[in-house]
Amino acid sequence: MTTTPDGSITSLDAGGQLVDRSIGDLICDLRKLDTRQIEQILQYQRQHGVRFGEAAIALKLASRDDVLWALSQQFHYPYAAEGGLTGLSTELVAATDPFCDAAEVFRDVRSQLLMDVFAPGQPRRALAVLSPNVGDGKTYFAANLAVAFSQLGESTLLLDADMRTPRQHHLFGVPPGNGLSNILAGRATADAVQPVAALPGLHLLSVGTLPPNPLELMQRSSFAFLMQELLNRFQHVIVDTPAAEHGADGRVLAARCGAALIIGRRDRTRMDAIQSLVQQIARSHAKIAGVMLNEH
Repeated sequence: MTTTPDGSITSLDAGGQLVDRSIGDLICDLRKLDTRQIEQILQYQRQHGVRFGEAAIALKLASRDDVLWALSQQFHYPYAAEGGLTGLSTELVAATDPFCDAAEVFRDVRSQLLMDVFAPGQPRRALAVLSPNVGDGKTYFAANLAVAFSQLGESTLLLDADMRTPRQHHLFGVPPGNGLSNILAGRATADAVQPVAALPGLHLLSVGTLPPNPLELMQRSSFAFLMQELLNRFQHVIVDTPAAEHGADGRVLAARCGAALIIGRRDRTRMDAIQSLVQQIARSHAKIAGVMLNEH
C-alpha cells in the first residue's frame, strides 16, 4: 500500500502497478475491522442487497464520514470530514459533504462556467461574485465554487475582495494577517496568498487589514497589475466582493475581473435590485456569467 501525492491510497499488484483499492478495503483499514466484523458486514450486504458502506453504517461498524472519506480516496477527490481538525466551516459543503445535493449544484455551475466564461479560446478572466445586499449568500457561493474548481485538480485562488464585511478567513479557519489591502497599500507582496492545507490546489488571499478607503484601493493601477499576476499564476480565480448596497466596489471589481456572477436570495432579494445590478455590470463591459437565486 502507498499514499499518492494527492493523499489517495493505492496498492501495488503483483506486477508492481498501482491499483485503486475498493471502498470495503479502505473502510476496513480505517476502522481496523477484524475478520468477524467483516463477515457480519458481508452477510448484511447479501441479505439486504446494499453496498458495503451502507451495511457497515447500518451495523454501526462505520460512520457516514468514513464512507465519504473512502469514496473520496477511491476517486482521488479532496474531502475534509465535517467536524474534523481542518478548521473548515460546515458552510463549505463542497468540501465537507461533497456528495450532497448542494455540492452537486456547485459542480453544475462549475461545468457551465467551464463551457462559457473559462472555455478554451476565451480571454483569461477572473470571476467576480456579486450580490445586491449583505446576507444574500455570495460569500458562501464564492467559497464553495472555489472549492469545486480546486477539486478538478487545477490551481484555484479564492480572493476575498470584500473589504467591507469580509468572511472568507472565518470559513477557512485562516488566522488574520496580511492580505489584499496590505498588498494594494504597498505593505505586503503576493506572498500573502495562503494554501488551504485540507484542500490541495486551493489557495486563499484574504482581505487583510480593513482599510478606510476600499474603493480607492480597488481603483489603483496596482490592482489591475495584481489581477494579471494572479491570472498568470492560477488557472481559476474566484473573487468575493462587497454587496452592492455598500457602493460601487462590486462594479469596479467586476470590471477588473472581466466576468461576474450575480447572487440573489430567494424570497428576500428584490428583482429590481438584481436588474439594476445586471445593468450596471453590463455598462462595465464585464461578461455576465448568469444570475443565481440562493436558498441557503
